[in-house]
Amino acid sequence: MSTAPTPPAADDSPVEWKDRKRHLWLLGLIPPTSVFLAMLLVAGFNAIGHGLDVVSPVWWWIGPILVYVLLPILDVFFGPDGSNPPEELMEQLENDKYYRYCTYIYIPFQIASLVMACYLWTADDLGWLGIDGGLGLASKIGLALSIGAMGGIGINTAHELGHKKDDLERWLSKITLAQTFYGHFFIEHNRGHHVRVATPEDPASSRFGESFWRFLPRSVWGSLKSSVELERKRLERADKPFWHPSNDVLNAWAMSIVLWGALTAIFGWEILPFLVIQAVYGFSLLETVNYLEHYGLLRQKTNTGRYERCTPEHSWNSDHICTNIFLYHLQRHSDHHANPTRRYQTLRSFDGAPNLPSGYASMITLAYFPPVWRRVMDRRVLDHYDGDVERVNIAPHRRERVLAEHGVSPR
Repeated sequence: MSTAPTPPAADDSPVEWKDRKRHLWLLGLIPPTSVFLAMLLVAGFNAIGHGLDVVSPVWWWIGPILVYVLLPILDVFFGPDGSNPPEELMEQLENDKYYRYCTYIYIPFQIASLVMACYLWTADDLGWLGIDGGLGLASKIGLALSIGAMGGIGINTAHELGHKKDDLERWLSKITLAQTFYGHFFIEHNRGHHVRVATPEDPASSRFGESFWRFLPRSVWGSLKSSVELERKRLERADKPFWHPSNDVLNAWAMSIVLWGALTAIFGWEILPFLVIQAVYGFSLLETVNYLEHYGLLRQKTNTGRYERCTPEHSWNSDHICTNIFLYHLQRHSDHHANPTRRYQTLRSFDGAPNLPSGYASMITLAYFPPVWRRVMDRRVLDHYDGDVERVNIAPHRRERVLAEHGVSPR
């Protein structure tokens, strides 16, 4: 009697895969330590002399140099990444605590750099750095922008922590946001933006034809109002007043007041203008990234009148490895919106998602120049929708003009 052939045994051998970015995530500590690097460079150039001491103050601008010069160059040189972890190892990778420690350690360096900056803004004898007297105004402003760049990237660190369910990480998120006085982002981003993303109702989703300079105040003010309203409703459901200690908007702002108040008490009121400069620049960097992430993209309404579910096609992505290292895979934005609590090391690159021509660091500079931005991005938005302009999230003030340009009668 013949018997059926025995099927081959299942391959139970473990999947072999190595995260080649594992140790590169430590490069994310460059922003919160860049002020100390700047101090070394200033002291070194001043000690060498021979004309180098004349250019040494440039290093106080190390933050903008990193954001606008170094990272875009590195993105071009190293290009996209494209590697995704195998599905079989996602849970193991997600639970590897090494990756979360890489974000935790950002915070003490961030605070140390802010304290050092306050000292440098007020010190009148920096001879140990080879400087006669204190810093000049240009150097102080450069230092403020460098601290602001650290704070802006710190908001992204807070973003990574704030999406997690662990209470410690959520509090660390608020602490990280205290420097830029942007604690309400913790509420609005999680409970507002992720619900309304790529719709006209979302203040943090930029619209086709809307310049960054028009988007910035709309997003800042709209996000602030939204966070207050979201928290008010949550407290009402819990039968608590708005001015309750558990109000996450208020206790996040309280952290900023305590931090700024302590620094002012220690170093004097002279630091306040520079604290304001760094905060405004820091949250404006966040808002520039917001501008990039969903420009012109629109979730369509279903027959029920509700918006369709958010999919990979509703976020602009970039897989350029260098900026991804500094922003904890934020550029893999489609997967983040699909899985908000997923940790950065497991975020995947999607082939079907719309992609920016370069990394976020390069696109930030482009966003500052609306004609250049529109020349690069508008055609990409239209191509994404196969030329159907009616599927685009158009800025209201440009709607009639955009539709007319494409031969569509306004409704």
